[in-house]
Amino acid sequence: MAMNKVQFQKGLSLDGFLKKYGSEAQCEEALVAARWPHGYQCPRCACQRVAMTHNGRRLWECLGCGYQCSAIAGTVMEATKLPLRKWFLSMYLMTQSKNAIASLELKRQLGVTYKTAWMLKHKLLEVMVQREALRTLKGRVEIDDAYLGGERTGGKPGRGSENKVPFVAAVETNKKGHPICIRLDRVKSFKEKDIQTWAKAALATSAMVISDGLWGFQGVTAREGVSHTAHVTGHGKKAAMHPQFHWVNTMLGNLGYP
Repeated sequence: MAMNKVQFQKGLSLDGFLKKYGSEAQCEEALVAARWPHGYQCPRCACQRVAMTHNGRRLWECLGCGYQCSAIAGTVMEATKLPLRKWFLSMYLMTQSKNAIASLELKRQLGVTYKTAWMLKHKLLEVMVQREALRTLKGRVEIDDAYLGGERTGGKPGRGSENKVPFVAAVETNKKGHPICIRLDRVKSFKEKDIQTWAKAALATSAMVISDGLWGFQGVTAREGVSHTAHVTGHGKKAAMHPQFHWVNTMLGNLGYP
């Protein structure tokens, strides 16, 4: 069997992570470099004339408006009592596991209480959601309709079941056909009006959407500049193997979606 280049791509080992972010000073320096790559600038008045003090971390005081700011001010870590290295290690652990990491395991790895581990995990998940909500897909985009749920008995069968959550799965690919990023967005339904709402939030004006011909997907052109090509695939294994939808089907397969 040929080696899967995606699975064996180079990553950041735990040892490598600790060498880069194993101390408070390293974590703080990384935050400063990420927030102010061209030097500190006051978040309130944009003045670059500052005085620096220390309250456990570096603290900048603007000489223009007097505003005091640290590297964590205005971030999810603001006012935290936890060491930055535990926040950074949480980010590492949460992003390295294919199947995510449980709060209980995070507790063990960080050496904190379960309540603290749960708080860390959910705060980081929330900011990830907020950040990704701003990302729009451009270029060639494969989309498909999917549902999560359905395990409960009773209720309406098939599409529209109250036991299932409808969502749009979308994958942006580059010119070589390689996946760049994905979006999984819950929608009210797959009616054209709801797909229009989704398209305006999820697609860039340069998007060239490929769909399986579901009628509601015509709504993607509500986003100015977006083109749409439908490939009617039918149902079953043949539809899942259609080359135009290789990456969106692969992504849904990784989610455990049947």
